[in-house]
Amino acid sequence: MYKPNEKSRVKVIWESFKASYELGKKGVIFSIISAVISAVTPYIPIFVSARILDMLASGEQFKNLIITAGIGLVIIFASQLIVNYINKLRDYHIEIAINNFDMAYTNRLFDLDYQQLDSPETNALRERIRLDNNWGNGFGGLYWRLPWLFGSVFNFIAAVIVLIPLFTTKIFWGGFTTPTFLIVLAAIVVFIVFIIVKYIHPAELKVMANSGVKTLKDRKEKYLGYFSWSSYDYKEGKDIRIYNVDKMIEYYMQFGLKTQKQWVKKFSYISGISAFFNSIKWNILQGGVYIIVVLRAIAGALTVGSVLKYSAAIINFINGISDIFLAFDDYYVAGKRQEGVLEYLNMKSEMHKGTIPVEKRDDNEYDIEFKNVSFRYPGSEIYALKNLSMKFRIGQKLAVVGMNGSGKTTMIKLLCRLYDPTEGEITLNNIDIKKYDYSEYMSIFSVVFQDFKLFSFPLGQNVAASVDYDGKHAEECLEMAGLGDRLNSMPKRLETSLYKDFEEDGIEISGGEAQKIAIARALYKNAPFIVLDEPTAALDPIAEFEVYSKFNDMIAGGKTAIYISHRLSSCRFCDDIAVFHEGELIQRGSHDALLDDHDGKYYELWNAQAQYYAHSKEIT
Repeated sequence: MYKPNEKSRVKVIWESFKASYELGKKGVIFSIISAVISAVTPYIPIFVSARILDMLASGEQFKNLIITAGIGLVIIFASQLIVNYINKLRDYHIEIAINNFDMAYTNRLFDLDYQQLDSPETNALRERIRLDNNWGNGFGGLYWRLPWLFGSVFNFIAAVIVLIPLFTTKIFWGGFTTPTFLIVLAAIVVFIVFIIVKYIHPAELKVMANSGVKTLKDRKEKYLGYFSWSSYDYKEGKDIRIYNVDKMIEYYMQFGLKTQKQWVKKFSYISGISAFFNSIKWNILQGGVYIIVVLRAIAGALTVGSVLKYSAAIINFINGISDIFLAFDDYYVAGKRQEGVLEYLNMKSEMHKGTIPVEKRDDNEYDIEFKNVSFRYPGSEIYALKNLSMKFRIGQKLAVVGMNGSGKTTMIKLLCRLYDPTEGEITLNNIDIKKYDYSEYMSIFSVVFQDFKLFSFPLGQNVAASVDYDGKHAEECLEMAGLGDRLNSMPKRLETSLYKDFEEDGIEISGGEAQKIAIARALYKNAPFIVLDEPTAALDPIAEFEVYSKFNDMIAGGKTAIYISHRLSSCRFCDDIAVFHEGELIQRGSHDALLDDHDGKYYELWNAQAQYYAHSKEIT
């Protein structure tokens, strides 16, 4: 349960409201307008009815009664139309505001530094957000609670305004004076407020705090409902069936059922307490209202119609006190669940973006050098790279080889400024790459990572990484990457959707085909540096040979190619080979020169793999 002090409560409510306003001003404004109108309109039929009762009591002509009733009905009908229209505008702009939030949350993936997104702290924050926003407790709940939040305030204010005349007339009847009346009324109000604050308010706060998923300490609790409410990828169905994952699902479902029973029992108990004290409140409220209004009527201070009007106003006044407590507590609990979201949205980029433009060179003469570069991943004390110093020979093909975990991919991530070095610097044309405009620097690289991502969009958009694209160029790149035959078999060609997430006629592609599309995407960008990180890992030997045989055609026009692999058979296509081991560059040279060093790591790796080559002699 949340146990805030008043200062922290106000801060959470204010920060939540401010974030809601910044992402959807009109949604908030129309919520206020709707609350004001909704607070006033219930009194229209009450005032009309009170007026008609007073007219009846005074013997008013029937004609005047009909006119008054007709005018009242028109006003009531018009007010309802206005309320409905304003509420539609409010709901529309709230939906827009929620969409704005979704966009802002998604854009964090692009705005934040990659090293921030990959940090343990950010991953822990995103996990906390996931847990706190389950079961309908997302950021949109802040907007949908605004009508109640503002409504409770304006309903209370409207009731106070209506009740003012009840206290302004000095009446004496049988010793019952206005001061005496005020004391009695105040005593009733204080008693009801005491019940609200002491019993109803804490009980309802417990209900709200326990109605959503809190941060869970037990590891198993984190998986509650995972297979039902997590984003489900239909491709997971194969593994679920082949490996009988249903047994594991049943285990967690049984655990969840046990936990759910305990939660429901506790929730029902708390709800029962709240309902009990609410019934006490209403009984006292209704009895007190009738006593007060009747006494004032007997004293001659109220007409028959006023009895109806003030009875409703007093009920709204006292009930408004409870609603204000409850609405603000409800908004506080909703805001408390969004603290992680607000923290995530307010994160600032830590990486220096630079301002120097990257020189546009037709000759692609970009000189890159690593100078004593060392690097540790966020949260790790182990160096992934140690004292790396190397230059790239412009226009040549460099193979980076080594065992898994030797630092090959890490070097590429540093080269592309997904991370900044822990120590040392990387320069482009003798200028620290941190000083270059970040987006311009990124534009000189085309990279196919091991864990590349294709999207459930048309093939052409996947190749171009853009909604609009040059179809002819996209087809040329697919042809160079070895996907020409597959493209020709597609009825919609470049407009063919990948996968079936959004289109029924979407196609399923193999791992090898996906890699070819990723290579085509790198070629389409036409950047001076092309980096291929294990680009043929999912290809069969024939397809691998096809890619390699076209390697020179792919990397044409003076481009620099960096090819990362642990398959040494591919190195014969490269001019230069760099050998990494345990985060260090330990050898560099041509394929033949490295093989001549029988004590070197390259010779060791080559001979370890040579037994798997069909024609090792031919390869060497």
